[in-house]
Amino acid sequence: MSTLTLLLAFFTAPALAQKEKKVQTFTVSHLIAAPADQVWAVVGEDYGAIAKSHPKIVSSNYVDGTLQAGEGAQRVCNFNEQGTKYLKEVQREYDPENMTFRNQVYQAGKFPVDPERTFAIYRVEAVDANTSRFTFKMTYRTKPAFMGALAKGSFKKLIADYAIAIEHYVNTGEAVTKENFRQIKKVYARKK
Repeated sequence: MSTLTLLLAFFTAPALAQKEKKVQTFTVSHLIAAPADQVWAVVGEDYGAIAKSHPKIVSSNYVDGTLQAGEGAQRVCNFNEQGTKYLKEVQREYDPENMTFRNQVYQAGKFPVDPERTFAIYRVEAVDANTSRFTFKMTYRTKPAFMGALAKGSFKKLIADYAIAIEHYVNTGEAVTKENFRQIKKVYARKK
């Protein structure tokens, strides 16, 4: 290796490393006592109504001209009544045949996440005729970045609760709220 090549490698490596942004990832997988098509109907097809099956989201709806789920569908998820804590998300790589899609954050409101590097892969798989597996694989980057590792446990718990809420909503049709989720979680914890 020539001296020039070594010098170029020495000076460009730190610049390349700075461009690569570190992200955090985790996966939550949850068995649901319901057919896969029923779970997919809630998470994949009723995309704009996530507030019915998420214990922390107080309201949600389609935005920017979106009328239904599918490639490019957009929703807003409000985490408080005032609408000041919200995420705006878009469905990408929508594949209803394989019951999967990528949920890309494109606006984070007051949440400390980098929208360009924050997304989740939703997947629903049939285990048998009456059981399915819901898998949520999240990739995210926080602002500031050092918070990413600190937030992982909280994010993972939030999604584990969301999976329980999906199961309850699919099985009962009862919308899940902050107020009723504690009792719902106790019931499903006893079943496992």
